[in-house]
Amino acid sequence: MASKMNQLFCSGLEVANFVVSSGLLKLSWAKILDCYGGFNLNELQNLGLSIKWKAYQQANINILVFTTSPIFTKSHLQYSKQLVSSTAFKESFPVFEFLCNNGNSFSIHKAAIALFADHFHELLQLKAECGRNSNSLIVTGHSLGGSVASLFTLWLLESLDISLAKRPLCLTFGSPLVGDKGFQQAISQHPPWNSCFLHVAATSKDSIPRLFIAPHDLNSMDLDSKSDDYKPFGTFLLCCEDGCTWSDNPEAVSELLMAVETEDTGNEEWTINVYSRIIEQLESMIVRKGISQVNEPILNSLRAGTTLQIEAIRIRNEQLLIKKLEELEEICMFNKGKAFDPAKKLNVIKIKMAELEWYKKVAKANETGYYDCYKKQLSRRDRDIIKHKKFLTKYWKEVVAQNERKPQKQLVYLRSRWLYAGTTYRRMVEPLDIADYYRDGGSNYVTNGRSHHYIKLEQWLEADEKQSRFRIDTKKQNVDVILTDDSCFWANVEEARQWCKTLKTADVGMISERLCLRQKLMEFEVYVMEQIKKYAVSSEIFLKGSSFMQWWKEYEMLIEPFHNSPLTDFIRNCKFQQYASGCLALS
Repeated sequence: MASKMNQLFCSGLEVANFVVSSGLLKLSWAKILDCYGGFNLNELQNLGLSIKWKAYQQANINILVFTTSPIFTKSHLQYSKQLVSSTAFKESFPVFEFLCNNGNSFSIHKAAIALFADHFHELLQLKAECGRNSNSLIVTGHSLGGSVASLFTLWLLESLDISLAKRPLCLTFGSPLVGDKGFQQAISQHPPWNSCFLHVAATSKDSIPRLFIAPHDLNSMDLDSKSDDYKPFGTFLLCCEDGCTWSDNPEAVSELLMAVETEDTGNEEWTINVYSRIIEQLESMIVRKGISQVNEPILNSLRAGTTLQIEAIRIRNEQLLIKKLEELEEICMFNKGKAFDPAKKLNVIKIKMAELEWYKKVAKANETGYYDCYKKQLSRRDRDIIKHKKFLTKYWKEVVAQNERKPQKQLVYLRSRWLYAGTTYRRMVEPLDIADYYRDGGSNYVTNGRSHHYIKLEQWLEADEKQSRFRIDTKKQNVDVILTDDSCFWANVEEARQWCKTLKTADVGMISERLCLRQKLMEFEVYVMEQIKKYAVSSEIFLKGSSFMQWWKEYEMLIEPFHNSPLTDFIRNCKFQQYASGCLALS
């Protein structure tokens, strides 16, 4: 575990070297300079704040540049640190409402969101143009233009169909932090989005990237920030003339930004030359990969990686900072190790589901059906199934919880493979939960007892228009082995049995109550027949030992001899035998 942790951490320097040597920095920065071209900075300092954008096409890459005019520098920003809560602009400007998961809120830099809102209609048209182009897209910007670039990229990601287009890369230079911890968490909880952001900061020359970070004591390991604290997200490339390093650990990024003493250039309103010079120098050097320049031997690879990160951006002999960065990275990697990864357990899940399939087959051979076999709990095999059910339920609850943490409009994009597997699980396992519920004396399962994760899996299936649906002809051919579509079918059967019992014992004088119960039972008849016509119920429900057939016996004793309905005709004439073989023609 430790070796893996150290390996992942130390590879950051190589990643930083790759990003620099790939030419992405130079290409994007060149377009930013071109976008700034023609500005008379002295004249623009007195004009109102606005943003400018320009699109470039080069080979198979489109580059979209955002800049501010006048350039929004430290002197402007230090008087506009205010955050605005998502609840405050929810009604007037709900563009980023999709980041609100499970009722949480977040805050965004007021100047950035104000600029975005002021140019919303033009940006809406720009977004549509980006959506029509299949080329790879880099969205870039400098200073506050980088903040707007980040917001625009998020907006693109929210509506992106990844089956038709690639995710954009947002590359910012000298951008202030954009939002608070709630904003950071909303993005970080969706790793594919978080990986789309790379923020470049000239640590020793540009103080803007660190401007909104609240100072704190390095000796403290309290990671709980105030609600009004700015927090970084995405990956940060921290640069100086001597080298660069990277980190995607937000706590470590904050520490590194605060630890660097920014030089007073004497001209803080203009940092463009700083980035031009650093990019040119970095392209001609190799980011350090070894520990040859460390004065004393370092045996711990995590310590070596931390020291090199600090040295790469001109922080030397900062032992307290090194120690804290080590602790932060250990915590980060420990949490990543604990993070739930559905794919890692997929093979185990398949084995557990195969066990349930076999149990279902054995129960059917006993003319009972697996629902009733499990409900009676007569054999050791029945009790063994409880373990499989608990394992599967824990797994799918975690899958659902993980997916709910994604931005709202991404929830329906649970990949078809997972949605199909989740649907099979729900249809197989929820009947067992229903059996437990009614065995323990429960009533009205759908309202009072149904687990949230079953509800969400069903809702996502209904919302996914691309999910393939079996045609009735296909179901007819497989009706002997299919699972019942409605995973709450057995809850409806149990309720119907309770209605029969109540009707049987109800006083003759209770006319309205008896009429109400009869009406419910007739509605249940209609419901069952609709499922049969769609070949949406397993033929298991007609086994002689099933709860459904027990309901029929109880119901038949209560209805008048002349009562006739499609379901009574179906059962009395044993048409379910033809149904089980797929030979019954239903209209």
